[in-house]
Amino acid sequence: MYALLFRTVLSRMDPEAAHHAAMIVIRLLGVAPFSWAARALTRPAPSLRTSALGLTFDSPFGIAAGFDKDVRAATGLHALGFGHVEVGTITAIPQEGNPRPRLFRLVPDRAVINRMGFNNHGAEAAAARLEKLRRRPRRAVIGVNIGKSRVVEVADATADYVRSAALLAPLADYLVVNVSSPNTPGLRGLQAVETLRPLLEAVRDAAGRTPLLVKIAPDLTDDEVREISLLAVELGLAGLIATNTTISREGLRTDPAVIAAAGAGGLSGAPLKSRALEVLKLVRATVPAEFAVISAGGVETPADVRERLESGATLVQGYTSFLYRGPLWARQINRGLTK
Repeated sequence: MYALLFRTVLSRMDPEAAHHAAMIVIRLLGVAPFSWAARALTRPAPSLRTSALGLTFDSPFGIAAGFDKDVRAATGLHALGFGHVEVGTITAIPQEGNPRPRLFRLVPDRAVINRMGFNNHGAEAAAARLEKLRRRPRRAVIGVNIGKSRVVEVADATADYVRSAALLAPLADYLVVNVSSPNTPGLRGLQAVETLRPLLEAVRDAAGRTPLLVKIAPDLTDDEVREISLLAVELGLAGLIATNTTISREGLRTDPAVIAAAGAGGLSGAPLKSRALEVLKLVRATVPAEFAVISAGGVETPADVRERLESGATLVQGYTSFLYRGPLWARQINRGLTK
């Protein structure tokens, strides 16, 4: 049913407009009695409960940052069966993001190119919404992903991240430092160990007891992945997320003219599967068993999630396949994992 709707209607809509339409429905699903009905249909089996980061997750499968940028749909996403919701990326200063169009489907590849540019209403607005969410008796585990404000120079990035962390860490179940999006100028340069160390130290101190993770790019070399993994362990971080989107365009089946027309941005979806799995295995081979590793990138099916877990992932995240597989995707993953 959803496949037919996607082919005939959604695939013809502007991708960002389709996303906003979906958000309206998902937000509605977060309101009783719709949330009760949805949760009854999608609630993960008790056998899928997972302990990580000092928290209990209904399922090891959650939705990655980027879908709910402004903490507006976490309750609805939880009602659809996601074991956790990572909101953001949130910046200290509100920003509109990059000019439109900035989101593009590559349907033959089951992929998306985005150059959204951290469009969000800022840390203060997010903090107000998180405060309300925390009062709910039954809510999702909520991670908060923070990034650099575009108007802030790279040299001043640490203070900018600390400002977000101070506001959001007390309200988050876990906090993520995003230094790996390709859509903010200079951001990926912060992944160099010599610049990353003081940034993570400062954010760690601002985060207090909230578990802190760092999110890395798939485009790092293997040695760089190992260096950042060791740094995260040394600094006492709780974990690492591997991986963000890629700037690579290798091996795509979509018409090259369509890819060229889309232009710059991060590629997500099925083409990222192989590299994301490689990076997961590299990280897991480098860090201690108790260090949390969240795997993201190219996850589509229950078999994909199972493979990530068997390869050492503590938790698994998806996003792009939600657009292609529809609202019952998390339910399909969770049911597949119980078999």
